[in-house]
Amino acid sequence: MRSTSPRDPDGELAAFAADIDFDDLPTELVRSAERAFVDTVGVTVAGAVEGAGAVAIETTRAGGEGGPASFVGVPGSASVPDAAFANGTAGHALDFDDVTRGVWHPSVPVVAPVLALAEAEDLPGERAVTAYVAGYETQCYLADALLPEHYERGWHATATFGTIGAAVACAVLLDLDETATRRAINAAASMPAGLKKNFGTMTKPMHAGHAARSGLTAAMLAARGHTAADGALGTDRGVLDLYAGDDLHPEEMARLGEEWALASDGIQVKKYPCCYFTHPGVYATQRLVADNDLAPADVESVRVLASRGAADALHYDDPDSGLEAKFSMPYTVASAVVRDRVGLEAFDDENVGDPEVQAVRERVAFEVDPDLAYEPYHTTVVVETTAGERHERVQEVPPGTPADPLTDEELAAKFRMCVERADVDVDPDVAYRRLDALGEQDSVAHVTDAL
Repeated sequence: MRSTSPRDPDGELAAFAADIDFDDLPTELVRSAERAFVDTVGVTVAGAVEGAGAVAIETTRAGGEGGPASFVGVPGSASVPDAAFANGTAGHALDFDDVTRGVWHPSVPVVAPVLALAEAEDLPGERAVTAYVAGYETQCYLADALLPEHYERGWHATATFGTIGAAVACAVLLDLDETATRRAINAAASMPAGLKKNFGTMTKPMHAGHAARSGLTAAMLAARGHTAADGALGTDRGVLDLYAGDDLHPEEMARLGEEWALASDGIQVKKYPCCYFTHPGVYATQRLVADNDLAPADVESVRVLASRGAADALHYDDPDSGLEAKFSMPYTVASAVVRDRVGLEAFDDENVGDPEVQAVRERVAFEVDPDLAYEPYHTTVVVETTAGERHERVQEVPPGTPADPLTDEELAAKFRMCVERADVDVDPDVAYRRLDALGEQDSVAHVTDAL
């Protein structure tokens, strides 16, 4: 049922963005933002040399290389919007970037345009951190009103929420006043797009790049006097109205600046480079295999029960490519049985057909648990062995949640792994140190120089 809430979302966001200041941010938010930059940039470096990331950079170069914003991880530069698109696509290319509320990827559509714009404008790290926090809070503010039905209807929330988040973040970087920020938000309201139907293809990561570029463009236009209709984000034929389905609840949106979603919800850093809905199943399977000393030949069958949200996202029972395999519960669980580590190499195209993994995959049954609500990550894995034993594990949440975060050492190890995977001319230790203390850097260009 449609809400008649009197909330003024574009006005509230504009006032919040125009008022936010680094010195007012709680220390825990600054630290969360810095970790988000570390993780997002790391996976961007890895994604820049393969798949959708490499294609996006190659396509950007074909349109004319050279500009004030660098590609992340590889040589070259481009205009600020084009660099934001290329780096945003690369950051999501491996599906290894962070998640929030278990539904969308909040950092990549914000980090990519913030880095590009802050480098071009020679801004300090604290401005980038502040812009990131504003972009993250914006996305969660929209999610309050639109989820879960928005995602259930088939929208890729990374693209839709990310576009508005990028616009607000870039408005903060450009130091737009409240009126101009509102114009940026309402211009961006005409740009969100991205369909879950394209999961398992290069178009999914392109959604993140498109969101990064679109939000950035809206802010740059607004800075030059571009106009947009007030209320384009709202409940009268605006984004909240058109993207919500039948369950719109703007009255649940946070009071910006008084409640911090980055503190209450936090960021979920991925342990495995695949859809987050697979992670509880992968982790539970790994524990069952290790705790019971099971070899692949010992496994008679595996039964995985998860939510409808998982089933909606995981389209491929028998994947033909690495991208499809990232959205396959049977493949990822079989990999957890066979391999010591479900890492990036598990999703290389040439490894998807591994006979040992395929033999186990054929014994994996993935089912929807009818007792679960749509979006929970609660997953049950039951392994039956050839000896007639039955082993079961229930995994409520994936690893890497705010309640059980990756340590700084684990995050640094992931960053180094991504850089080494890419085999590019980046010193991982130097790049990590600068990103890890982003709020203290005098210039974001000093950070991008290391990339």
